[in-house]
Amino acid sequence: MSYLLKKLRSAFKDLKNGSLIQKLRFHYWKKVEKKRIATLLKNDFLTNEKRSKILLEISEFSHKPLISILMPVYNVDEKWLRLCIESAFNQIYQNWELCIADDCSPKPHIRKVLEEYLTKDSRVKVVFREENGHISVASNSALELATGEFSVLLDHDDELSEDALFYVAKELNDFPQTAMIYSDEDMIDQRGNRFDPKFKPDWSPDLFLSLNMITHLSAYRTSVLRKIGGFELGAEGSQDYDLALRVTEEISEHQIRHIPRILYHWRAIPGSIAFAASEKTYAHERAREAIRRHLTRKNVEAEVSIGVWNFHRVKYFFPKNATFDVVSVKKDLASKFNFAAAKSRADVLIFVDSSIAIESRESLIELASHALRSEIGAVGGRICNPDSTVRNNGILIGINGLIGFSNRGLPKEFGGKFARNQVIQNFSAVSGVLAVRRELFEELGGFDDINFENGLFDVDFCLRLREKKYRIVFTPYAEFLQTNNSATENVLPNSKEAKFFKTKWAKVIEYDPYFNQNLDRKRENYSVKI
Repeated sequence: MSYLLKKLRSAFKDLKNGSLIQKLRFHYWKKVEKKRIATLLKNDFLTNEKRSKILLEISEFSHKPLISILMPVYNVDEKWLRLCIESAFNQIYQNWELCIADDCSPKPHIRKVLEEYLTKDSRVKVVFREENGHISVASNSALELATGEFSVLLDHDDELSEDALFYVAKELNDFPQTAMIYSDEDMIDQRGNRFDPKFKPDWSPDLFLSLNMITHLSAYRTSVLRKIGGFELGAEGSQDYDLALRVTEEISEHQIRHIPRILYHWRAIPGSIAFAASEKTYAHERAREAIRRHLTRKNVEAEVSIGVWNFHRVKYFFPKNATFDVVSVKKDLASKFNFAAAKSRADVLIFVDSSIAIESRESLIELASHALRSEIGAVGGRICNPDSTVRNNGILIGINGLIGFSNRGLPKEFGGKFARNQVIQNFSAVSGVLAVRRELFEELGGFDDINFENGLFDVDFCLRLREKKYRIVFTPYAEFLQTNNSATENVLPNSKEAKFFKTKWAKVIEYDPYFNQNLDRKRENYSVKI
C-alpha cells in the first residue's frame, strides 16, 4: 500500500506543477509520431519510374567510381547473410565490388554460401581467414581486397537500400573533394519490417563526440583508410566509431558529406546493439576510450565520462586563471547588452536574458569552458520551464519561416529524437543564454543593435560567427530556469527585426544544416515530414 501511496503522491505533485499534463502530451505525441513514421516508411520505396530516372542520371555521370563494399563475416545465420549479399546485388549503381572476409566461421553454411556467390559474379571477392581475429582484423582483411576509390562498410546481417551506392557515386560527382560520407538510416526486424528512422544533422563535431552519429551508411576514400592503417585492434565493439574519429583527423570538415536519405537498414536481432544497447555493454566504454585517444592526439585537455544513459560526455577543463562575467540588463535590448559588455575585461562574457534565473555556478563554468575552445563561437545551455519541460535547447532556423526552439515542451528527462534533448551538440544558433569569448565579441562588433534592437540579436550574432567558420555549441549540462518570455521569443513575425532577419538570412532559413530535410519545418520536436 505504501508503494501505491507514493505513486499517487508523485502523480498529484506532477499534476500540481503541470508536468503530468506535459508528460501526457508527450506520450500522445509519441503515439501520433509512430503513425507518421509508419506512413513515411510505407511510402519510402522506389517505383519503376524512379529507377529509370536514376539509371538515366547514372548514364550521365562524368565519373563512375568503383565502390568497394567491405563485409566482415562470422557465424551469421544463412538467411541474414543471403539477404545482406543480395542487397549488394540489387544495387541500381552497378560499378561495385563486394570484398568479404570470413573470420574463420565454424558454421559450415558460411563457406558454402560465400563460395556460391564467389562463382556467381566476378565482382565478389572472398578471403577465408585461417584463424579468428575478431571484427577489426576481419575488416582489415576485407580492406586488403579493395581496389575501389571509395569503401562502404556493411555488416553481415544488415541491408543496403537499392539506391545506396547511386547516392554515394552521385555525391562524388557533385563534390569530388569528398573523403567521408554518412547517410540517414533505420532499423529492420526479423520479418523485414522497417522502423525507428534516424534523420541526422549535417556534420556536427560536438554531437559526434556525444554519440556515434555516423554509424550507417558510412563510406570513406579508400586511400585515407589505408593511410590511417585501417581498423584499430582492441577497439572491437566500437571499431567503426574509432575508425571515423581517426579519419576526421586526416581530412577537413568540408570533405565530410551527409546524405539525408535512408540508405541503410540495420538488422535488429538478439545479440545486436540495434536490438538493444545493453547487448554489448563493453562497446560503450570502448567508444569512450576511442574518444579519449582522439582528444589526446588533438592535444585537447578534456575528461570523457558516461553521459545520460550510455552516451558520452566530454568535459573541457576550465583554466584556473580564466575569468568570466555574467552580463544581464533590466531591459533586454541589444544596445543595453553591448553597453554592459564594453565595461568587462573578462575572458568570457555570458549574456543572460532578464527572464532567466542562474541556479548554479557549475552551469556558468560549463558554458565558459566550451567558449574558451578556439574553434567555438558561442555556447548556450538548457533553458527549462518551472514544470521541468524544455523552453529552449538551441535554435532551429526556418521553423515556420523564422526560428524555433529545439524540443520546446518536451519533458527535460526525455531523450527526444536521436537523443538530441540530452547531449552536447551543434546548432546554427543559441538564444536566451549565450557565452562567447570577449575578444571574439569585440571582433564582431557586438550585437547588431540597429537592425535587431528588440530581439533576434543573439541569433543573428551566432549566424555571423558561423560565417567566420566558428561553431555554435549547446550543452544540457548548463541548466537555467525561465519564467517569462525572452527578448527573442517576444519578436513578432511582422516586426522589423523579423522582416530584416528573413531577408538577411534567407539561405539559412531555407536550409539549416543542423536540422534535416526529412523533418517537419512546422514543428520544434523533430517530427518526421509526411
